[in-house]
Formats: sequence, C-alpha cells, structure tokens
Amino acid sequence: MARIRKAAAIGGGVIGAGWVARLLLNGIDVSIFDPDPEAERKVSEVMKNARRAYKAMLPDGLPREGKLAFAGSIAEAVAGADFIQESVPERLDLKHKVLAEIDAHAAADAIIGSSTSGILPSEMQTAMSHPERLVVGHPFNPVYLLPLVEIVGGQQTSGEAVERARALYASIGMKPVVIRKEIEAFVGDRLLEALWREALWLIKDDITTVEELDDIMRYSFGIRWAQMGLFQVYRIAGGEAGMRHFMAQFGPCLSWPWTKLMDVPELTDELVDKIASQSDAQAHGLSIRELERIRDDNLVAIMEALSRQNRGKGWGAGALHKDYTRRLSKLAQKPTISKAAEKAKAAKARRKKG
Repeated sequence: MARIRKAAAIGGGVIGAGWVARLLLNGIDVSIFDPDPEAERKVSEVMKNARRAYKAMLPDGLPREGKLAFAGSIAEAVAGADFIQESVPERLDLKHKVLAEIDAHAAADAIIGSSTSGILPSEMQTAMSHPERLVVGHPFNPVYLLPLVEIVGGQQTSGEAVERARALYASIGMKPVVIRKEIEAFVGDRLLEALWREALWLIKDDITTVEELDDIMRYSFGIRWAQMGLFQVYRIAGGEAGMRHFMAQFGPCLSWPWTKLMDVPELTDELVDKIASQSDAQAHGLSIRELERIRDDNLVAIMEALSRQNRGKGWGAGALHKDYTRRLSKLAQKPTISKAAEKAKAAKARRKKG
C-alpha cells in the first residue's frame, strides 16, 4: 500500500489541525505552517481530543505518534514532504498566493491536496507552475474520525496524481471518492447546502426552533443515514418492489410547491440573532471542546457498532473502521522477543551473576 513518508500541513485551523491529528496518529511526521500566533495552542487542543478518541478505538495501545514541527515558512514546512495538504481560508486570492508558494518549494513528485469546500481546482491551478499535481481533497469535520474525502481533479490535474492521491488518503484510513466532474461545492456540500437552506426558512418562519429541527434529524433519518445512504434507504422504503415502486409512488411529490430551495432567506441581524440565541440555549452551557468530545464519543460508538454488523464483517463506515483499527493495532504492536532470544538473554544474565 502507498505510504506517506513525511507530510506538510499549510493552515492549522479546525480542518488543518484535523488533518495534522489524523496524520500524526498514523505515525507520520508532519511539518505545519500557520502564521496565527495561537496556532500551536489550537492544534494542541485538537490533538488532545483526537488522542482521546483514538484511545477509545484502540484500548490496547496506539501506534508510535509522528513528530510535529511548527515551521517558520511555507518553504520550510514543505521541504522533504511527499504529501502536502493546504487548508487556508476560502479566498481564491489567498489560495493562489499559498499554492504558488507551495508549488515553488515542494519536491517535484509531491502530491498537493486542497481542503477547499467549494472552489474549483481549475481556478486554483492558474497560480501554479506544476498544476498537474494538485487535487481537491475535501474532508469532513472531524477529519481525524470521519473517513470520507472527496477527490476532485482540475482541468490540468493528471490521472496519475488522482490515483496517487486516492492511494495516499486510503493509506491513512480514509474513504476516497473521486468526483467524476468538476463542479462548485462538489457533492457533499451541495447536499448539505440544500438541507441548510431549507432549515433556515423553517427557523425564519417560526415553524420550529434549531433544537427541535436537530431533534427531528437525529431521532429519525440522521440515524438511517449513519449506515445507509439516501438511495439505499429509499429503495427499502419502496418495499418488495424496490426503487421503481418508490419512484412511482413519491415521484409526483417533486412537483408540489413544498420547498423553498430556489430562494435564499436574507441573513438579517434578526435571523442571525434568532439562530445564535437558540443555538446557545441548545448547548446548555457546554463549551465547544466539551461538545467536540461528546461528538467524538458518539462517532466512535456508532462506527464501533457498525463494525460488528454484517456477520462480523462490518457495514458501511463500520467495515472501513474495522480495517482501519486493525491496521493501527498492527502499527502499535512492538516486536516480540523470540523464545531463543529470551533464553540467550537469561543465560547471559546468569553468567554475569556467576
């Protein structure tokens, strides 16, 4: 299997720090650059949560953790790295500046992944001298636990770079999905955006509160989606006749004027205050770090449960989780001393005493 020898992370925010955690906990050395004076503290706090989650997944011990170095420049960070993940804010001008600098100093065969959640890779490649090695590697938070990564190539991305990126992401326990066509926001965020847009209207129109809306999701289809996707869930909903029956039965609903998806509610101060205050009440005083730990515990428990399904083979994310924890356990195992070596060691000790 392809293996990352040394990685670089450019940007240490929520997503960048998540990448650092996944890489380090796979035993990979990482050099990171982030000009934020608080970057070291922020990455350290994410690492604490990630170690806690991985200890729950691997109670018998973790692999040797990779070494983390904070670099003083992009050039210093990418030196010697064969895999580089860029996770700077979503501004095209900033992406251009950072990717041009990465491109100028990275090893010729290094793969460069961008964590962008919506910018087209072709737009980012215009600032690079070697655009063929850039791919979008769009993860989901928390990166150290959620395995999906959307891989998107630009007009100048080589097929070899896409395949190498797929192999490298898979080597750290991820589920790479190559998006067939380059579109803004890719696939995952397009689905989330549609749901988010409808949710904003439901809050704005006082149909429900943020807590009630979240409860509707997490006590129903959210649980289903944790182990089956939209289409497989709907196939089952069609009964013995399957998807064709479901489409025939519910297809006409698509023409009903239910949704407001084509309109966007204006994010007025009033609507922002409403959502923010309801969200504060929903948290019941729990800090962001406490909520992150609760989230991580829940994700580990769900994936552990799914890993025991399908006659022990695992199901969906659980099957990948089962394989990932098995690989990490092997990395964590220390070489055992053979019985012959133990006898020789004991004999030597006796001779010293004699």
